[in-house]
Amino acid sequence: MADQLDTNETQRLIASDKVEGTAVYNPQGDRLGTVRNFMVDKRSGTAEYAVLEFGGLFGLGTDRYPLPWNMLTYDTDKGGYVVNLTRDQLDNAPRYNGDDSPEYTDDYGRTVYGYYGLSYPLI
Repeated sequence: MADQLDTNETQRLIASDKVEGTAVYNPQGDRLGTVRNFMVDKRSGTAEYAVLEFGGLFGLGTDRYPLPWNMLTYDTDKGGYVVNLTRDQLDNAPRYNGDDSPEYTDDYGRTVYGYYGLSYPLI
């Protein structure tokens, strides 16, 4: 059966290890990168960020862009996530080198969410 899902995926839920490495596209179909990982609130269990990764070679020299999770929509036809951004918008977006992960404080969250014109969630 071609439409049968793996045991770690349902119509509504997916295991974290299947999200990591999933392609991220813009609405025009350009591949922007992949989901490196995602950040989950410990208390609510809500995913707050997908960390988009692109650039470099074999993971070296890559930049990582925290995207508010609710900006991403899963597209079954693409088999990946779609986010309404262009590469130009990412040029000035909050990002970090793979070796210099920021501390995900509320101030940092407000900076990331603010860049995308979103209100930082009060949890």
